[in-house]
Amino acid sequence: MQAAERITLGGGCFWCTEAVFERVRGVQAIVCGYANGALDNPSYEQVCGGDTGHAEVVQLTFDSAVISLRQVLEIFFATHDPTQLNRQGNDVGTQYRSCILYSSPEQQQVAAQLLQELAPTVVTLVEPLQQFWPAEAYHQQYYQKHPQQGYCAAVIQPKVQKFRQTFVAFLTPGD
Repeated sequence: MQAAERITLGGGCFWCTEAVFERVRGVQAIVCGYANGALDNPSYEQVCGGDTGHAEVVQLTFDSAVISLRQVLEIFFATHDPTQLNRQGNDVGTQYRSCILYSSPEQQQVAAQLLQELAPTVVTLVEPLQQFWPAEAYHQQYYQKHPQQGYCAAVIQPKVQKFRQTFVAFLTPGD
């Protein structure tokens, strides 16, 4: 019996976060999108402008009988820099903030517990998911479709490699 759960995570560029979680055993679906901003159904250009309040996020649906929320969050923290306020590398702005957007009190509790265990320099926000808007179709599975593109090769590939080396037990079959 599947125990599907959904969590929304912002770890900078959604292409990076999506590329890592595409390889995680138990993850059933990933949608890149925008969350917790002031504008309904924003475009990528509007979000990149930095004044909509949205974060670039991925919404993960995962089988909690295969991988726990805590394990999902451990992968999340290990594959982006949660100590950078409103940036990941050269991606700068509030849209690149590190955030965990929960949809239940249980998710909030797991996230808060893990944050408490981490270094005090972690700036990841833990807040309720207010709204989620899927990103444009060309953003979905971006790394999978464009692995040789410059940003993908220089920025995403090292994160995927780090995941593969650090979380061998969570790799999908064939990865």
